[in-house]
Amino acid sequence: MKKLRSLLTLVILFFATGFIANAQNEQVTLIKNVNIFDGVNEQLLEGYDVLVVKNLIKKIEKDIKIAKSYEIDVKTGGLKERPGGYLNDFSTSGDQVVMVYEPEKNEKKEVNVNVIDGAGRTLMPGLIDAHWHTTYAYTPAPVLFLNQGDMPEVAIRSITGAEETLLRGFTTVRDPGGNPFAIKKLIDSGEYPGHRILPSGPFMSPNSGHADYNDRLDTPKDKRFLNYWERNMMAMTSDGVAEVQLRTRDILKYGATQIKICTGGGVASLYDPLDVSEYSASEVKAAVEEATNYNTYVHSHVYTDEGVRSSVENGVMCIEHGFFASEATLKLMKEKGAWISLQPVALEDMKWDDPISQAKFEQIIEGIDYVFRTAKKVGVNLAVGKDHLFSAETADQQSEYVVRLGKWFTPYEALKIYTSENARLLEMSGPRHPYQEGPLGVVKEGAYADLIMVDGNPLENLELVGDPAKNFVMVMKDGKVYKNTISE
Repeated sequence: MKKLRSLLTLVILFFATGFIANAQNEQVTLIKNVNIFDGVNEQLLEGYDVLVVKNLIKKIEKDIKIAKSYEIDVKTGGLKERPGGYLNDFSTSGDQVVMVYEPEKNEKKEVNVNVIDGAGRTLMPGLIDAHWHTTYAYTPAPVLFLNQGDMPEVAIRSITGAEETLLRGFTTVRDPGGNPFAIKKLIDSGEYPGHRILPSGPFMSPNSGHADYNDRLDTPKDKRFLNYWERNMMAMTSDGVAEVQLRTRDILKYGATQIKICTGGGVASLYDPLDVSEYSASEVKAAVEEATNYNTYVHSHVYTDEGVRSSVENGVMCIEHGFFASEATLKLMKEKGAWISLQPVALEDMKWDDPISQAKFEQIIEGIDYVFRTAKKVGVNLAVGKDHLFSAETADQQSEYVVRLGKWFTPYEALKIYTSENARLLEMSGPRHPYQEGPLGVVKEGAYADLIMVDGNPLENLELVGDPAKNFVMVMKDGKVYKNTISE
């Protein structure tokens, strides 16, 4: 048994090392001679250098001169695994990791400087997707809906997809439904490559709502029974104020950075036409109260004007979709400081096997042009994401969605939305925001070193962002270079 455990450990370490080897782990990187789009201003900073120390941008100046080595502060000590491995615990017949504490102290360390010559290319912030389902994007629908696949399968598909998403230049996503918590943990620890995640955890609706994936005949539902989606923290149903409070607290306990509810019908769900209202005012307020107690916010899936207005009036601070929101409702949202999170969906993006879902999908498409034009006119807080579902083969549409914004916005406006504006939405999570060392979505001193280098100027040609494999010659996240094809 011990030999088997040791073998499995070696296999895991082998694969983990293979993944980690994709990133260059220099702790200091000097990027020379780039034109900087900082995520905020339309005017490029031309001919600048950027010094990255560990995971943050240290300095932005022209002609930064440093030696081949650089002195950094390194923290040592703290809680760590005891050298020498394990102690055998005969009561459990298993090997137990022994942790020891060593006094913490700061030391100076000389490290080599990794120099990257941008040769006049454009450096910009990593892209942020405001609506990306880490656990649904790369998992085929039959795995979730028919086979109800084991979570290890979902996790493997998801962690593979997270690396692909990162290499497309999306360094951060807000995940509005699913169970990406373990994936987030492995990515944040550096064990696997992938994007940052601000997880909403399982999205929540009443019975017969957007999160209800029970069999139609499973009513009345035995509250002691959890279905596949609920057992695996992918989606949850809750009815009545008390149960909404309980489920909201459960989701926050699990690590959600914000709470996602559903106050209207959806396309992928089985029992809720688009026009229906889900959750009463008191139930919505219950979720909002619990999220507020946790110093974060509630966002809601809803399409109809009535549903959007009711949600916002009851304290929801971000609307997902809202394609049929009227100008008056969007003005109300602006007055309340709320956000609308939109997706530039096209009819050709997806074909639904279920005819009812296909009909609902065709219906929502009709509202997209109006809501984008009106949201821009009104000036409501606007975020954008992909809401990609169930297909690894078409996940690269994520990049195309940035380009599609060109129908309503200038390249500058589109890129600002996908960087600093989406980052502003993430800041609504307040102290629940997991990345607190610096701002995201901008290139400035003190910000996270999440950076893309583009071969060309995307402020003049937004199409460059649509082909990241060709045009993104460098991708850096948290100060680590995951892609560098400049010398190729």
